[in-house]
Amino acid sequence: MLYWPMPNVMYVEGYALDRFAQGLWALQPVHQNKVGLVLDAGIEEHLRVRHLQVADATRASLGLPVVEYAVTDTPLEVEKWVNPTTGQSTGRIKHPDSLLRAVENLVKRSQVDAVAVVGRFPDDEVDDLDDYRLGIGIDILAGVEAIISHLVVKEFQIPCAHAPAVSPLPLTSSLSPKSAAEEIGYTFLPCVLAGLSNAPQYLVKNPESLAKGCILASDVDSVILPVDACGGDGALAFARSKRNKPLIICVEENETVLNDTADKLGIKVVRVSNYWEAIGVVAAHKAGIDPNSLRRNKIRNIQCLSDVQANGFAVSTASSVT
Repeated sequence: MLYWPMPNVMYVEGYALDRFAQGLWALQPVHQNKVGLVLDAGIEEHLRVRHLQVADATRASLGLPVVEYAVTDTPLEVEKWVNPTTGQSTGRIKHPDSLLRAVENLVKRSQVDAVAVVGRFPDDEVDDLDDYRLGIGIDILAGVEAIISHLVVKEFQIPCAHAPAVSPLPLTSSLSPKSAAEEIGYTFLPCVLAGLSNAPQYLVKNPESLAKGCILASDVDSVILPVDACGGDGALAFARSKRNKPLIICVEENETVLNDTADKLGIKVVRVSNYWEAIGVVAAHKAGIDPNSLRRNKIRNIQCLSDVQANGFAVSTASSVT
């Protein structure tokens, strides 16, 4: 809820981020997007009104270009669950074609550049959300939310984000500050509309996109990941890059339910304890300084290369302790 676009931050959907990291898509910064809104036909009238009020509020108070909305011709019937093997949240929508038709209507008739989707999610038992509300559990909505946005971005190649429509949860006095932003309103829509309003457009990487001043994967200098979340398509693409490979930083304090560690995947990374340290490593790297030089006894003595080159001179190299 409490998110506002910043000039040095790009609001990029996960599927698009993977294609970007793989060097297939480029990111084109924009001044402003025309945003369309898709509402699930399964949303009750009172919840639909709440979401439309949010759209009007962002237009009138923030000046956001939310131009029109469409309602799906069939309830999407969102289902969600937690994978018992991995502990990840996931799910599906029973009627994806209905969603795609609604998006297509907005793209063709309203010529929108980005789409916000609001699906009616099944209401949870409060006990199922206790850990998340305490700041220690997974987001059980996030998995299927990602599936929804991936579907739209893959089909239309435009920015998309999802906000779930759910009934308000009962008040609790033990809510984690990390979760509090999600419970201060009736919807999750304001930050989605704000982010999409100036999200970069996705262009297939080609000479034309290069001429438009797009951002490419080769422009990325550093990547920061949770310590056990190195197995995503985007992370692996950056790690296996042949040219302009970015520095990959893993934050030990940020643990997830995954087990995709750098050691397990054979990825060379810099491990840090927390995001404070990560920022320091990024700053050093940006300045062209070996981060190891800022730590005690992490630089070894310069070594002599034993092989003599063809010109008769020995070549020496410096190595650092990681």
